Amino acid sequence: MEPTDLIAVGASAGGVEALREFVSGLPDDLPAAVLVVLHMPARGTSALAAILARAGKLPVEPASNGGKLQAGHIYTAVPDTHLLLRDGRMVLSHGPTENGHRPGVDATFRSAAVAWGPNATGIVLSGALDDGTAGLALIKRRGGLAVVQDPEEALYQGMPESALRHVAVDMVLPARDIGPAVAAKLQSRGVTAVPPLSGLDRLEADIDAGHRIDRNGVASMSVPSGYTCPDCDGSLYPLEDGLRYRCRVGHAWTAEALLTEQGIQVEKALWTALRALQEKRQLAERMCADAKRFGDETLSKRFADQAAEHRGAAEILRKLLVGTGKDEPA
Repeated sequence: MEPTDLIAVGASAGGVEALREFVSGLPDDLPAAVLVVLHMPARGTSALAAILARAGKLPVEPASNGGKLQAGHIYTAVPDTHLLLRDGRMVLSHGPTENGHRPGVDATFRSAAVAWGPNATGIVLSGALDDGTAGLALIKRRGGLAVVQDPEEALYQGMPESALRHVAVDMVLPARDIGPAVAAKLQSRGVTAVPPLSGLDRLEADIDAGHRIDRNGVASMSVPSGYTCPDCDGSLYPLEDGLRYRCRVGHAWTAEALLTEQGIQVEKALWTALRALQEKRQLAERMCADAKRFGDETLSKRFADQAAEHRGAAEILRKLLVGTGKDEPA
């Protein structure tokens, strides 16, 4: 049976537990199709469909490219592809990552909002940072339902709390109670006018799908932010909501995720610098010993001074990276 509605669910850290609770509460006569996106590594396989199939009454299967949606069925995103929608069918896209993720929660939510309008429901469950907020906001603007897991229940509160800060959600519930509440709401919901999509909404949907876009893309709608994309080192352009950025080729970042990724890159650069200083110290010590062996005291002292300088700089970096403790060996 073709679905009358579309439910898109997004989760990240702590999401498996929340998804199991959510699925266990879904009624067996649900008139909607359910898409589930859980952030996962790009390589490898996912056992999510099998896990969720044991948790509830509805059939669960991995999403397939071109697969037709059926009411009362749950479809899970697969690694390294965005789960999108077109003409009542699923589309697996290798479009640019969002916050470093593919599949991305926002990509699926955005596609649900574009394709299903007021018949779309977005549900944000446990997860770190702020993934899902932008997509949930678009679902709400298009007349759909916005639902968030109670942050007090979520193992990781970042995603639910971000959604609550930026979206006028319709329901905040424990994961187990969301399914029955949404099913009841879908039965009683009236007809809603569908607001038009903005140019940015259409552009982002095309980017998610991997479509060829105008050569300027988001650059034609904004000015460079001065930040660079962690994925490709290109310029990032602020989007109109003021909370997100995209680069020219389409990688998307929220401000919070960008700050976190920049911290990771800074730490990586510091570890690289520490390794280089240690190698320089070892090389200087070796050259000092060689100079001593050949009786060149002046050269030996110069290399000894360099080794001491590199040793001191390396120690400063090491303390910055790992700190020091009373019981730490010299």
